[in-house]
Amino acid sequence: MKKLLASTAIAAVAAAGVTATTTVATADNHGDVTACLITKTDTNPFFVKMREGAAAKADELGINLLTFAGRVDGDHETQVAAIETCILEGASGILITASDTSSIVPAVQQARDAGLVVIALDTPLEPIDSADATFATDNFLAGELIGQWAAAALGDDAANARIAMLDLAVSQPTVGVLRDQGFLQGFGIDLGDPNRWGDETDPRIVGNEVTAGNEEGGRQAMEALLAVDPEINVVYTINEPAAAGAYEALTAIGRQDDVLIVSVDGGCPGVQNVADGVIGATSQQYPLLMASLGIEAIAAFAADGTLPAPTPGKDFFDTGVALVTANPVDGVDSIGVEEGTDLCWG
Repeated sequence: MKKLLASTAIAAVAAAGVTATTTVATADNHGDVTACLITKTDTNPFFVKMREGAAAKADELGINLLTFAGRVDGDHETQVAAIETCILEGASGILITASDTSSIVPAVQQARDAGLVVIALDTPLEPIDSADATFATDNFLAGELIGQWAAAALGDDAANARIAMLDLAVSQPTVGVLRDQGFLQGFGIDLGDPNRWGDETDPRIVGNEVTAGNEEGGRQAMEALLAVDPEINVVYTINEPAAAGAYEALTAIGRQDDVLIVSVDGGCPGVQNVADGVIGATSQQYPLLMASLGIEAIAAFAADGTLPAPTPGKDFFDTGVALVTANPVDGVDSIGVEEGTDLCWG
């Protein structure tokens, strides 16, 4: 019967357009425990590393792991279908990086009502306590670090900066809002509603465009903002693929050497782009740690109902962040490219 449910559920997910892969580890002394990992995509190196971390820890602990991913960042419907599959599979818990952090809440509640523990990875839900726990980078701090670095790198010229904001999605998932608002605060720009981006009134901001967190989206967003103001000299990007796309657009008009690009992720290609001067600084996060801790938490919950505790003083478990740059500035803690390379992923 369980095999029938499994095949039916996977078929339903496939029909909905979800990329579904299954990694099954031999059960150890944890019994027949199943965990699910649901990521935004299966192509972004960040989520690839997250999947690797979850698979390695599941194999170590003897847990059956089901992994799912949407077709693109923002593919909310397929994440809902994946949650329904995990419930049908009798999973003990779900790890999820939500594409739409508020619209996913009813499906998450359905899973929790069915007795599953649900842990958000990287991207807090709205509200954050919609999940049983969150394992994430302090995304506001990640943005704040690159904002502080950019302002310090520009010096007096920061007062006259022309800033392009390359965000994630129009639905404004929490991870995108936190990084955007952190950057602006770090740069010294007054925020409007800190729970939304795009309502700031500082004239230094040329505008906000969304990228879907990929290279093509970054290129198109950069082109659109350059059409508004060809004198842009600072570019905030939601992640390193978007930063690479922005650099392509700048290169096409010969401005690749006089615009400061900052980003968040810390993947190996991104750190190499810091070394090559494509990105001035990036905030490095640690997806493998998020996922492995998440699998450990599901194992503990399956064993005795234990729920993970947040980092003291925060409403989530902080998995750490470090600014990576080849050009350190006074007053902003950072690590160099060599250390960033040792810690990078992807």
